Amino acid sequence: MAWWHIRQKARHWLRVRNTVARACLAEFLGVFVLLFRGAVREDCSGDGGDCYMEENLQTELITVAATAQGVTSQNTKGNFFCMYLAGAIAVVLAIYVSGGVSGGHLNPAYTLSLCALGRFPWRKLPLYFLIQLAGSFTGAAAVFALYYDAIQDYTKGNLTVYGPRETASIFSSYPAPYLSLRNGFLDQVMGAAMLMVGILAIVDAQNKPVPKGLEPVVVGMLVFSIGLSMGSNCGYPINPTRDLGPRLFTYVAGWGSEVFRAGNCWWWIPVVAPCVGALLGSFLYQIFVEIHHPEAGSNEEARRVEDAPENKKEISVFTINSDSSLSHRL
Repeated sequence: MAWWHIRQKARHWLRVRNTVARACLAEFLGVFVLLFRGAVREDCSGDGGDCYMEENLQTELITVAATAQGVTSQNTKGNFFCMYLAGAIAVVLAIYVSGGVSGGHLNPAYTLSLCALGRFPWRKLPLYFLIQLAGSFTGAAAVFALYYDAIQDYTKGNLTVYGPRETASIFSSYPAPYLSLRNGFLDQVMGAAMLMVGILAIVDAQNKPVPKGLEPVVVGMLVFSIGLSMGSNCGYPINPTRDLGPRLFTYVAGWGSEVFRAGNCWWWIPVVAPCVGALLGSFLYQIFVEIHHPEAGSNEEARRVEDAPENKKEISVFTINSDSSLSHRL
């Protein structure tokens, strides 16, 4: 009983009653969990920063923690498919953690799109961005602490952005050696656009909505498919704070300012392009699908609901007559 009273008092004093503050706490934890996904593994060498990809370490966007495990073990304890899968599961878990409280945005490009669609207040956008950035920075720090000994052993204490033992790409994305800034920008725009189109379709109640409670699972599958199909150029950050937060961490943790100069100052591409792509995806879904839905209360909407499969009375070759006897439909 004493423990129960202590627990109740602690809950009373620690419980946050402000809804915005609760949303911020949930969003922070969700992004922290999410940061156990998403990084590019790419090997570079040469004083000029020329990059090459080894056969067993392809440039892919993969789970941060799983990336650290794969890189430091030289891919003996993980491959890109496992890392993609771990990333997708992290997305699912992160949305379940925060979705019921903050909406599970986890991505400022998504938050920006909701603001543009009028579904989220603009005044909360800067706050969500800062919370998401803080969560991603802290998540990167947690991964660094978890794999500190492995990283030190792998790099022999030399934290670099270039070279066969570089480790900066565990945390943030870096472009493949052939990729120009222009093509990289397009890559991120298209990836974020596909993400936004998919999410809007998943939550659209007038389309083919996902069964309640399974939305995070389907979003995770969407992210998984984008990674498998669009990850080779630069990975698929498609989330500004997921890339910027860990990059800021590597800057202060020993990798230095080269994390911002690498790839012809690549760092701003995964920050700006996903926002452009998310807005584009939102626009495309509105133009091609959402604005054409029947208005609520219209005859067309009534017919659509009536014709829905779940509202059909006869759904098999058998039907029950009014006297409750079973007859076969010819």
